[in-house]
Amino acid sequence: MRTFGAIIIGDEILSGKRQDKHLSKVIEQLGKRGLSLSYANYVGDEPPRITAVLRQSFATSDVVFSFGGIGATPDDHTRQCAAAALGVGLLEHPEALAEMQTKPDFELTTHRRRMAEFPIGATIIPNPYNRIAAFSCGDHHFLPGFPEMSWPMMQWVLETRYQHLFHAVKVATESILIEEAGESNLIDMMNAILMRYPDIRLSSLPKHIPGGRQIEFSLSGNPGEVPAAMAEARAEVTRLGYTFTNL
Repeated sequence: MRTFGAIIIGDEILSGKRQDKHLSKVIEQLGKRGLSLSYANYVGDEPPRITAVLRQSFATSDVVFSFGGIGATPDDHTRQCAAAALGVGLLEHPEALAEMQTKPDFELTTHRRRMAEFPIGATIIPNPYNRIAAFSCGDHHFLPGFPEMSWPMMQWVLETRYQHLFHAVKVATESILIEEAGESNLIDMMNAILMRYPDIRLSSLPKHIPGGRQIEFSLSGNPGEVPAAMAEARAEVTRLGYTFTNL
């Protein structure tokens, strides 16, 4: 199963001037296709930091969606940083330039032309919103920061490049709501489950409610293992004297 990551770039996110909407959308779009997000990085508009994050990311085989910083203003550094991380130069991409010129009454200014400069070897991602293309470098896909542009482009990348991965790995999930237990009371049970089923993912979410407390306990993973693992968890919760309901 391929690992998917997200990089979200921009001082406006980290300063709180703008709320990030990309993370939840990436999770949603991957989830619809039976895929999942493994990590997300938030990075400000600092070229050395962006370059370092991308250099580390390019060294993996991960599929990564990067949002923001591919425009032509002085605070847009992503195109240059991607090229630096790859050790290549920027070059005007003829397909990106041609895409721009399909717009009626489009004036090809010097600044707009720069938005067709991508790292050498990049391929374009069509932009149905305004014909200003984004770009891919291998399995890294660099998208605008504007959701109305980037989200349709992300979907296009998924459908064009990764359809063979959709729902390729079957995942089962089971959850129970445990009453009046603290997480510390269940740690030994959780460790025992993970020792016996090392490929299963475990989630423990404590909730404080009026007059008591609850834990939403979930297991996800191989459909052949999750029911057995949860059966063991239910039995141990009962043995410890706690009640639960199935979710």
